[in-house]
Amino acid sequence: MRRIVPLLLATALAASAACAAPVSQGSANRPDQVPAFPGQTRVDAVNSGVAFKVTQVASGLEYPWGLAFLPDGRAIVTEKPGRLRVIAADGSLSAPVQGGPSVYYGGQGGLQDVLVLPGTPTRICLSYASKRSASGVTGLSVRCYTAVPSGTSIRLTTGQSVWQQLPSYAGGHGQYGGRLALAKDGTLFITAGDRQDPGIRQRAQDLTSGIGKIIHVNLDGSIPADNPYVSSPNANTRAIWAQGFRNPYGAAISPKTGQLWTTENGPRGGDELNAPKAGKNYGWPVITYGEDYSGAPIGGNITQKPGLEQPVYYWDPVIAPSGTAWYTGARFPRWQGSLFVGGLASQSLTRLEIDEANERVTGEEKFAMGHRIRDVRQAPDGSIWLLTDEANGLVLRLDPQ
Repeated sequence: MRRIVPLLLATALAASAACAAPVSQGSANRPDQVPAFPGQTRVDAVNSGVAFKVTQVASGLEYPWGLAFLPDGRAIVTEKPGRLRVIAADGSLSAPVQGGPSVYYGGQGGLQDVLVLPGTPTRICLSYASKRSASGVTGLSVRCYTAVPSGTSIRLTTGQSVWQQLPSYAGGHGQYGGRLALAKDGTLFITAGDRQDPGIRQRAQDLTSGIGKIIHVNLDGSIPADNPYVSSPNANTRAIWAQGFRNPYGAAISPKTGQLWTTENGPRGGDELNAPKAGKNYGWPVITYGEDYSGAPIGGNITQKPGLEQPVYYWDPVIAPSGTAWYTGARFPRWQGSLFVGGLASQSLTRLEIDEANERVTGEEKFAMGHRIRDVRQAPDGSIWLLTDEANGLVLRLDPQ
């Protein structure tokens, strides 16, 4: 049964726009670092004045990770331990959907994003950590399936491998990335993390690896003709769109321009918002606006270097950005054109106002949600749905108050 969460009625942390003060954020880990341009961090807070209510749609999900909507309007949710569930109109959860991939669950790895493709029959793509050998070597994988009705739920059939992150790695099972975004031309963007450990994160700068990259492939796994390294003899290289990323947990295609936007977890400080371009290098771990968890500097302790791209925006301290979505719906007219970002560490939902023509953030509004927010999605009716990153994970819905 759905219920309204009374604690969460339009609790904005933003100051009035007239105050021209940065959104409440806390002390920077690296106050000595200087932004590359005005407004790259701690931009002025804005207050949209929008009141909303939060309704609990469903509960009892174990670390839900990805959310999408089926053609009939029902939601479909991944749980990190490896389950995929359909949410009925009354909020009840289906039994685990049958026919999905074999998932490695451990650390930050598990069943991650879900993408429902347009067209008939219904096809569903999943990203997940997969075990590559008995010794514990793992990596990010993406497969697409045909979904067929099965009682009040669905069943997955005819799975096709789309991409596998190489090299596989037997380390700490962290930072797989794993967001999926369907481009306007029907190709697929995949965010691939750096796997966290210092010994492998350097390969975010290696064009022969799938570590720390934005991947761009066709839905059958073939390589689009506009990829920057399409003529390379190396299969890993051909699939790369851009390099130099740490742990991109959010990805969304602008409905206005078709540009891919990504959000990325930094270490201590240095969360990033990027608009990745073909063949560009976004710097990790050579440049960063963060520091290591020990407090030690990373790389050469620099934030800029010729040939390396700057983030459109960064946060220090971190919000730990996760799912990301552009809002186009009619239920919140004042929010149209905004980019919403879920915050794990900040337990918040952040709304960014963006000048897309110049790729600059012009305002930030933050809403306290009281939960780690793993994913953000716009529903077909224009409401906003959130997933909470918890052992008893929730599906929350935002509607006008």
